Amino acid sequence: MKTFVNFLSIFRIATAFALIPTMLLNWYLVSFILFLLGAISDWFDGYLARKYDCCSKIGGVLDHIGDKLLVCNTLILLPFIPIDITFISTFYATISGKLWFIIVPIILMIDRELYISGLREFLGTQKIEMPVPKARFSMGKIKTTLQMVAITVILLAVSIFKIPSNKVLVYIVSKLPEIGIAILWAALVISIWSAVQYTKTFSEKLKKIK
Repeated sequence: MKTFVNFLSIFRIATAFALIPTMLLNWYLVSFILFLLGAISDWFDGYLARKYDCCSKIGGVLDHIGDKLLVCNTLILLPFIPIDITFISTFYATISGKLWFIIVPIILMIDRELYISGLREFLGTQKIEMPVPKARFSMGKIKTTLQMVAITVILLAVSIFKIPSNKVLVYIVSKLPEIGIAILWAALVISIWSAVQYTKTFSEKLKKIK
């Protein structure tokens, strides 16, 4: 079971890199399916690791890398989605010429990941660990969940916006990007909150350094 759990993390890493060509080639339905499978694998490997008590250090590292690559790679690629495809209907009117709505949270959340990695790297040089919180509903886990939900919603919107013929469905689909970006901003708030928590933990561990 431990091997299978680690395989799911490796699958997520592979998916993160597979998303690069699919999104750049505008294969949005494929990108949506890949990202959704990656997000599901994140929940599934965590569930299996807890249920069968098969956690390991290498598994934790692979899981952490898989999550970061999957989310960060996709976040970086989101602004490259053509505006005439993504920001449709009322959403286009709302955000046209205001790409900072999506770029700002993306930049700040990636900066947060680099910042936390820097804190961990420094403590690592001092042989002090700053482990990822194991609580099921830690701020970091909530942040990752919101990021994955936001990206899934946005990719779903650009994947199916041409399919609905019913006016009600068209309206719902046209609202999905707005919902996705709203969730992305919520993820940014949680990211900042989580970074503050990590900073406090870092400050406490600094006291151990003589």
